[in-house]
Amino acid sequence: MRLIPPAGINLFQLIYILIRDYKQRTGLEPLNLSLGNPDGIPPAAIRALKAKYAQDPGYDFHTYAEDKNLLRFAEAMVSLHGGIDVDKHPGLRALPIAGIKTASALVPLVCGLHLPDKARRDAFRVASNLPAYDVIGTWSDSYLGARRTVWPLASSDNMRLNVSRLKTALKKDGVGRADLVFVIRPGNPAAVGASTADWKELISFCLEKKMRLVNDGAYAGLVASGTHATLASVAKDFPELEWLELYSVSKSFNDPGARLGALVGSKDFVEDFALVKGNTDSGPVPSVMAAYGEFLNNPTAARQALGEIRALYEKRLADLIPRLKAAGLKPACATEAGFFTLWKTPKEAFGKKLPKENRHEAFNRAVIAETGIVGVHFSGFDATGKPEPLIRYAVCADVLDKTFQERLEAGLAKIKPVY
Repeated sequence: MRLIPPAGINLFQLIYILIRDYKQRTGLEPLNLSLGNPDGIPPAAIRALKAKYAQDPGYDFHTYAEDKNLLRFAEAMVSLHGGIDVDKHPGLRALPIAGIKTASALVPLVCGLHLPDKARRDAFRVASNLPAYDVIGTWSDSYLGARRTVWPLASSDNMRLNVSRLKTALKKDGVGRADLVFVIRPGNPAAVGASTADWKELISFCLEKKMRLVNDGAYAGLVASGTHATLASVAKDFPELEWLELYSVSKSFNDPGARLGALVGSKDFVEDFALVKGNTDSGPVPSVMAAYGEFLNNPTAARQALGEIRALYEKRLADLIPRLKAAGLKPACATEAGFFTLWKTPKEAFGKKLPKENRHEAFNRAVIAETGIVGVHFSGFDATGKPEPLIRYAVCADVLDKTFQERLEAGLAKIKPVY
């Protein structure tokens, strides 16, 4: 007998089912705009370095990595993505991690959720955003049993971090603070960054209430110029703040299979993380870490490779976004980073009214069935805090291919959205 009930099918598993059904019914490949991971592979220089270190007989490249930092990978990763030199800030520390998803799951424990003080454990609270790729919500609330406050991102705010909404959400839950505030900037599904002013306002609140602050910065390397300030670039000037920011090679270098990233933050917080991590995983694959360490320690080549990947997504977005707007879809926010676009769900499509209940899912199902265009549906919030149905379309497919574009245009013409 299963101990974990299979209730609430994973959203992305549902998308796979809808894709399979479309292929079986039509014999056609879908126009897959749902994929949220790169469709490319790492640059040739990185692949060559991986081969080099895989063949190197050095013991350190084949044993447990634990918290080893081969070839100063972590500092180089933070420099490229966070824009700071860790060595110039003695109150900070950088650490390699085996991917952001795994690291995120540990953060509530790193903040003391498991400690024997029962009163603290029963009251432990995590504040995090929705809509989001909600790893922290699943782990903190569903798996670890913490209390969770939803900090809503609203389309009326362009999905930016609105600290007043966080304060309102905490007050609504009957508390004045959280033990952990966890955000994703730039976001997923809302590919919006944060400004220096955004961070300073949030940092001020975290300092006032003695809250730890964490940012998942998976898309920090793929931001459009001038649209995002990293948490690290601001938090470094607040020595009393307890904070972390996490980066990954998955999105930056088309390498999700590497399971490699780095985090940076206030020294005590990082050392707490290292302790919990040491009882959870044995670190990244060391030969892969060494390959990236060598690659990133040539900052010019690293920036060029990252720029080429970013430019490809920007070119794809510049093609797709006007097509979706011309078809009558209304954006829920700007796209400032990575490969996601986010749209408001219409009330009618294909000449039919959509149901009020789960309208975003009904719209996605209808669009897939009628056109083969596949998105991912999310639930967001309007200006008043009420649920707002949303649909995410990504460019992790070759939307510049002529045949793809012809089918896309034909499909979009059928939708006829009405708001």
